[in-house]
Amino acid sequence: MQKTKTKIVLLCSAAVLFPVLLGILLGTLLGMTVNIKNNEHFTEFANALPTKLLDINGELITEFASDEKREIITLAELPQHLIDALITREDNVFFKHAGFSIKAITRAVIGQLMRRSLGGGSTLTQQIAGTLYLDRTEISVTRKIKELWWAIQMERRYSKQEILELYLNKVYLGGGTYGVNAASKYYFGHSAREITPAEAAILVIQLSNPGHYNPFEYPNRAMERQSYVLNEMTRAGFLTKEEADQSFDDFWLHFDYTRISSSAYFMREDKAPWFSEFVRKELEKMMYGKMDVYTGGYTVHTTMNMKHQLAAQNIMQRYITWANKSYNETKNVRKSSASSTYIPMTELLALVFDIPQLKISEQRNEVITMSAFKNTVNPTLDVLSLMFGIEQLKIDVVNRATAQTSETRKKNKIEGTMIALENATGYITAMVGGSEYGQDNQFIRAVQAKLQPGSSFKPLYYTAAIDSKKFTPTSVIYDVPTIFRKEDGSLYIPQNNKGEWYGSVQLWYALTRSMNVPSLIILRDIGFDAAINQAAALLGLKQEEFAERKLERVYPIGLGVCSVKPVEMARAFAIFANQGKEVVPLAVRSVEDRNGKVILNPEREIRLAQQEKGEASQIISPQTAYIMTDLLTNTITHPKGTLAYGSDSGKKLRYIDENGKRYTIPAAGKTGTTQNWSDAWAIGFTPYYTAAFWFGFDAKGESMGVYLNGSSLPGPAWGDFMGAVHEGLPYKPFVKPSTGIVEATVCSVSGGILSTACGNNRTTKYFLAGTEPIGICEQHTNREREVFLGAERLFSEYYMSGTRQTKITDNTGLKLDLSFLNGEEYSMQSEKDIADKQQSAEFEKERQRLPDHNELFD
Repeated sequence: MQKTKTKIVLLCSAAVLFPVLLGILLGTLLGMTVNIKNNEHFTEFANALPTKLLDINGELITEFASDEKREIITLAELPQHLIDALITREDNVFFKHAGFSIKAITRAVIGQLMRRSLGGGSTLTQQIAGTLYLDRTEISVTRKIKELWWAIQMERRYSKQEILELYLNKVYLGGGTYGVNAASKYYFGHSAREITPAEAAILVIQLSNPGHYNPFEYPNRAMERQSYVLNEMTRAGFLTKEEADQSFDDFWLHFDYTRISSSAYFMREDKAPWFSEFVRKELEKMMYGKMDVYTGGYTVHTTMNMKHQLAAQNIMQRYITWANKSYNETKNVRKSSASSTYIPMTELLALVFDIPQLKISEQRNEVITMSAFKNTVNPTLDVLSLMFGIEQLKIDVVNRATAQTSETRKKNKIEGTMIALENATGYITAMVGGSEYGQDNQFIRAVQAKLQPGSSFKPLYYTAAIDSKKFTPTSVIYDVPTIFRKEDGSLYIPQNNKGEWYGSVQLWYALTRSMNVPSLIILRDIGFDAAINQAAALLGLKQEEFAERKLERVYPIGLGVCSVKPVEMARAFAIFANQGKEVVPLAVRSVEDRNGKVILNPEREIRLAQQEKGEASQIISPQTAYIMTDLLTNTITHPKGTLAYGSDSGKKLRYIDENGKRYTIPAAGKTGTTQNWSDAWAIGFTPYYTAAFWFGFDAKGESMGVYLNGSSLPGPAWGDFMGAVHEGLPYKPFVKPSTGIVEATVCSVSGGILSTACGNNRTTKYFLAGTEPIGICEQHTNREREVFLGAERLFSEYYMSGTRQTKITDNTGLKLDLSFLNGEEYSMQSEKDIADKQQSAEFEKERQRLPDHNELFD
């Protein structure tokens, strides 16, 4: 009795629950169907779209898609043989079924039971339904049932042509590409509109396993499956035998075996790959965990100016090529000399004294063997791997060769980098990270490399010297051999370039000629802390970074023995041009979503942050910035300035306006060359832009040689770039503060106020108010008094002597040059005046003699 009651209860419960459950199921399915109706029209489907990068003027730079590169194309634009190939390979009854095929499902089930591959059970509609709504990596009956349900709904909602179009734009085809148009560009280098029958066959065989049938990695395997598809198309009547064979032969006849299979990211069209890679890294930081830069379809407004970027890329390619050619020619000369002179000697010593380690023949043989392998054996292995289907042979060889080449390149190839900023905004208008962007060269040296700046570092602490008011542009400093005592009591004895010494010089001249000892005297007198803190503020470094960057209380820091990034040096010099205000390098201005809504605004955030800083954003005073700018113009305008050669003394910035009037845009800057000629720098600015250039080796300790220094290599590259980007810009001076600064013309020898005795020894410089000279030039005034006191005696000697000497020196060191004395004319010059004139004439003569890019002063 009790059992009967229980059964009745269960039956009643089931009777109630079944309709409820059925209602829930039907409601869910109906909801899914309504969702399809409302949201799944193809033109409204939220496809993953690439992110577009635009330059400052709205010009397209590139698109980011990386692992999901997709380019929408309509079915009407595609050749019929592409559709035929797809139908032949994947679903030959596509236009007949209602979303599924009983025959195909049965075949697939039997295959699973027999554990044999009898073909797939999914139609094209099921495949795209699974791609859109399900995880196709899940292998389960449940997933198959859901896939079938969605396929039926899609067939009810869409026409066959719409389903086919959606499929061809959504399906993954390998190499990081989604859709036939992106895949066609990746595999064949052109749009799907131009695809041939043989190329169509290559695409459709990627559907089953793109890694297995990749034609770059496994050409023989791909060739076999491609031939099968073409034969099936012939059998189905889509192609004639002659058309299939002709297309097949043409494809492999023109196939580029040397192309390396890589991500679509590296195969993308990109007008500025180095800049784009930097932007990509920045976007990933901004969007991390919130948005997908590769699929979101964003529009990124960048700061890059295409005109600047293309000029930079052309110039860097030209100078990197020239630098390596010059370096290799010099190296070969040295090797040739060593081979003819020293190798026979070492061979003899090795034999006489039985020292086999001295034998060099084996090393020479290794070099010759490696050259032969690269030029002869490796190409042969490529052909053999293709002929006999031994792909692993090529892969192993290439991997080993690539690793060795990378290490060799670091030591033997001169690299280069540059970055340009707009002074007022910090916009990065151009960036080149190295020689050629690719899979084995993605290190963006402009923003990632930490390099020794050499003498280009000097202006950063000269700024502290001016600001301290202990020094002015005309302070006299002695350029003589000097011993500096370090904090630990040991001695430091620096040398000048070429071992030349100039005696007493003024600060502006010491910086113009990049003299080491006067610079270290300045460093010593202002103190290490003041110098380091000022340099760090200009570079934008925090105190916790000092140790890593070698910003230490030692004298070598005054010669640039520390680590900086090119972008930091560009920022520091841009601050001079920006009246001492902070400059924050910026690449991304704003980001919009696919609907045009601004979702990220980095520029606005930077401007607000600068406003909140208030006076703290003034890194140095406008007065100090202007004085430093004026000091650094001498490197270009003075005949012995380190950027005079590179800028052609400023002539590269000379233009003609619309009225035919000539004008020169003012510029300033500094070069730097590190010890052993390992790094060469040129950093300079105008009222508009700042640009930093660096050349050197990625491997530390390598030398480019004495002929490749800051003045001869990055200097001319900087000059060419600045000349190109200022074309068409109107004249603009550096902004001079209206107060707090004094302009004065003083004696160029003593720095005192001019007297009549100073003659042509004059220079006009700017001083912080209160630091301008107040005393008259005593050096020439006292000298003048000595001259006139001894003049009568000296002339008496001249007229009374029978020898009529034309050059007379008295016991005070005064020399009278009377070579052209005719009874009325004579000249009185000191030894230093004569030496200076002779040296200037010799320098100009030497400049005329030197060929392009010869060794110059740094």
